[in-house]
Amino acid sequence: MTMGIMATKLGMTQIFIEEGVRVPVTVLKMDPNFVVSKKTMEKDGYTALQLGFGQIRAKLVNKPTKGHFQKANVEPTRFLSEFRVDEKELANYEIGAQIGLEFFEGVLSLDIAGVSKGKGFAGVMKRHNFAGFPASHGTHETFRHGGSIGMRAQPGKVLKGKRMAGHMGDELVTMKNLRVIRIMAEENLILVRGAVPGSKGKVVEIKVSTRKPKALPGVGGATLEEASKNPMKASKAGAKGAGGKKK
Repeated sequence: MTMGIMATKLGMTQIFIEEGVRVPVTVLKMDPNFVVSKKTMEKDGYTALQLGFGQIRAKLVNKPTKGHFQKANVEPTRFLSEFRVDEKELANYEIGAQIGLEFFEGVLSLDIAGVSKGKGFAGVMKRHNFAGFPASHGTHETFRHGGSIGMRAQPGKVLKGKRMAGHMGDELVTMKNLRVIRIMAEENLILVRGAVPGSKGKVVEIKVSTRKPKALPGVGGATLEEASKNPMKASKAGAKGAGGKKK
């Protein structure tokens, strides 16, 4: 159970860090998150924080939702999301509290979840990276087809999970261990290395990663480590340096 917050994806760009290394980054807009509700073990059977994010006109909020926000003394927000936390973490936040960039103080890497771009109905070559059929003599118009999907009388069915054409994208995707490159407090922006799921303007959920931050030249924190050598390859390299292959 890890605490998280919501942010808006603005797009991608590139920056140059101190060592002159060009780093591709995704820009996230960190508007305030508000604690709207607290789920407790006694009342709800689990512990979680419900956060509100994004502005919305009051006329677009229905009466039950408006009453939910009034109970927390919080202005209505466009998005609501729950984050499972333990009881100790739950006690650190009060209803109506505001969470901002201070959430990322001392954080080196993040796990970011968002809904990927929808690609519509896609064939097997685009959706599953099939090679297709040879475009040579004797091949009928099946160059991009999926091939046979059936089997014998036993079991006489198409097995679940068979890779076929179908709807592609528009699903929840989590990118893990994205390195925090820069936090721009005045603009409420945070720059993370690499791509984040979703299109521009979409809301993503951010959690502090539990993994070891990836090494990046010129950025403080995790250090570069030499990859462990394969013992077999290392012994062959040593033998080659000592006098080449044995006859």
